[in-house]
Amino acid sequence: MVAAPVPARLTNTALLVLVATALVTGTLAFGLGTAPGRIVVVTHAIAGTGLLVLSPPKGHIVRRGLARQRSSRGVSIALLVFLVVTLTSGFAHAAGMWRLMFGLTTMQIHVAAAIASGGLVVWHVIARPQVPRPTDLSRRSAVRGGGVLAAAGAVWLATEGAFSIARTRGAARRFTGSHAIGTDEPARMPVTQWFDDAVPDGSLDAVVTVRDARGARRVPVADIDTVGDRVRATLDCTGGWYATQDWRGASLQRIVEARPEDRSLVVTSVTGYQRRLPIEALPALLLATRVGDAPLSRGHGAPLRLVAPGRRGFWWVKWVVELRTDAAPPWQQPPFPLT
Repeated sequence: MVAAPVPARLTNTALLVLVATALVTGTLAFGLGTAPGRIVVVTHAIAGTGLLVLSPPKGHIVRRGLARQRSSRGVSIALLVFLVVTLTSGFAHAAGMWRLMFGLTTMQIHVAAAIASGGLVVWHVIARPQVPRPTDLSRRSAVRGGGVLAAAGAVWLATEGAFSIARTRGAARRFTGSHAIGTDEPARMPVTQWFDDAVPDGSLDAVVTVRDARGARRVPVADIDTVGDRVRATLDCTGGWYATQDWRGASLQRIVEARPEDRSLVVTSVTGYQRRLPIEALPALLLATRVGDAPLSRGHGAPLRLVAPGRRGFWWVKWVVELRTDAAPPWQQPPFPLT
């Protein structure tokens, strides 16, 4: 007996669920820097693999759609292209292909293509809505859905196993998906910024302004450098790399005194970039002047940079010029910097 073909409606719905899952988990994974986030990253990988599993039946649907010569065919083709780029760059990054030409990383390409795909998926859902039927919530549909997830999980496990057997660079990546670059070798760490931030030119003031319970004051960098507090922490950049280093400077608990009403600490760079952190995090934060046994380089944040253990790289503010306690809650900011 030949099994009945899966309706295109069900295939499209399954793809939509997987794309939505991949976008949500990808966004969460982009911000998580601690080990409990591993399950989010694994879910993201399996959702992406599920898209590959469903690519054969979707291919038949695409060919039928293109034959209809719809006016919106160009947008559909663009969606297909961006999804292919998203999946290809994600797999390439996992396999260990960290940096491509023109200074871009596979992770940067993956994220950019995913954002573009998300917008086009929203258009596709609005322009060509799938009308569910009562029979869609059947035992057969549930079995088919479980089969897709099982196949995706099996392919993902097989791929990870192949990376380990072949001893590829991808086998040693961190739970966030980042690759080790420059651990205990600070000079090898890439110089990266968030979006339009740039390494400042010219000389920088060797002081940091602190505004807290003791009022406003200027603390010399030389005084911070002589404190000698040390912390070993991992800088995990959303560009797809990480490095574990020994950082030296002064704990923010020594520098900042919070008022009873303060709920957050605002750290500002000379470039205007800033992040708001929970005031409870003060004991864990370090204002670094050195990495390893050497002073920070300009590209890595000299004369002062924030070290925020357990947080992704965009929290590690470079070229710090101001520390300010604030009564506003730490979540009163975009989850990711807008500039």
